[in-house]
This record gives sequence, structure tokens and C-alpha cells, in this order.
Amino acid sequence: MSKYRCIIIEDEPLAMERTKMFVQKVPFLTLVATFENALSALSFLKSNVVDILFLDIHMDELSGIELLESSQISSQVILTTAYQEYALKGYELSVTDYLLKPFTFNRFLQAVTKAQKVLNNTGIDDNPNDFIFIKTENRLEKVSFNDILFIEGMRDYRRIHTHTKRIMTLQNFKELEQLIPSNIVCRVHKSFMVSINKIESIERSRIKIAGQIIPVSDTYKELFLQVIYNKG
Repeated sequence: MSKYRCIIIEDEPLAMERTKMFVQKVPFLTLVATFENALSALSFLKSNVVDILFLDIHMDELSGIELLESSQISSQVILTTAYQEYALKGYELSVTDYLLKPFTFNRFLQAVTKAQKVLNNTGIDDNPNDFIFIKTENRLEKVSFNDILFIEGMRDYRRIHTHTKRIMTLQNFKELEQLIPSNIVCRVHKSFMVSINKIESIERSRIKIAGQIIPVSDTYKELFLQVIYNKG
């Protein structure tokens, strides 16, 4: 089994000890250094190879977000924070995962296993041939998951937007959620489902797909964040 070099950047002593303990329980991780501030870690990263970086967000002098924005970090980055509002920012910066304190060992293991898959290059792509049949008018129409951009609620109807057409159906969102895996098309609002792979950008609580701005409501935000961080 390959061993992956990791460092922890964390200014809270108790959080540092907890993360160190979790790292030591995982056979494929080797802890090579710990830092109480991002500036010291940045100097280390310039001259050392690090596979996985556990990074706190709120720190003096240089925050975790500022570190990522100002530096070319090639490591798999797992953010650790007590503040949920930075999750979308982390996604924009292409971090591997986002651990909300206090996180459990099982959640930690999920994050590092995802990083391990990326480092091993063993991630499995979604099958673009998966599909469903949608009831529309007096027929069933085949719709490939890979063609879906987003699904919009319009009173009694749902409109499925694809690359080439729009399909109207009386099937409700609950039925569609049961038919399509949430890691492919996810509910983000009472009136919208979106294709995760078609997202162009996320800013605050708004998603952009094919030029369309789609809101993310508080009701579905937690589910959406879980989906995007477990993608891959």
C-alpha cells in the first residue's frame, strides 16, 4: 500500500491533536509536519513534496483561503473549519473535501479515501450511457443523464433542459429524485434540480449552467455541498 505524505496547518491545539490522532489511525497516511500558521507551511511546501494538506481556514496573518488563492498548491487539500459558509468558496478553489468541525473519524476517513483515489488515479467516471424514460404527452421519451443540464419546476409541470431540447413532464420532483442518482442530478431548490457535471460556476448561493443562474436554497444547501465534495 502506498503511503501518502501529509501536513496539518491548524492554530487550535485541540483541533490539531484530534487531526493528528485521526491521521495516525489511517495506514496509508504519514504525517511529516504540523504548522500553527500558513506562512510557515508555505515555506515548507516550496521545498518539500506533500500529497495531502489538512488546512484550517481561520488563522492569523494568512488564512487558509488566502493561502490557496495566493499560491500554487499541488497537494490534495482538505479544508477543516467550524464555518460552513466557506464551503462554496472551497469548491471554487477545487479543494478535495471540506470537513466541518467537529468532524468524526468516519467523515475524516471518507475525505482521505477520496484524496487517495485521486492520487491513485482510480476514480471511476460516471457512465454517460445511463438514462431514464420520461413520461411526456402520450409517450415515454428516453433521456440520457449526460444530456441533462437542469430541471425546472413550472407549476404542475417539470421542464427538463438538455443540450438539444426541452422536455415537459407531469412527473414531480420526488419521482425524478428517485429515478436519477443525486450525485448526477441534484435538487438545489424547490423549483430546480441541476446536473453536477454541467455546473460552470458557483458564487455565493447561485449556480451558473448554460448561461442560466439557478438559486441554491437553504433547505437543499447541505445536501448539495455533500454531493459536490463527494464527487469523484
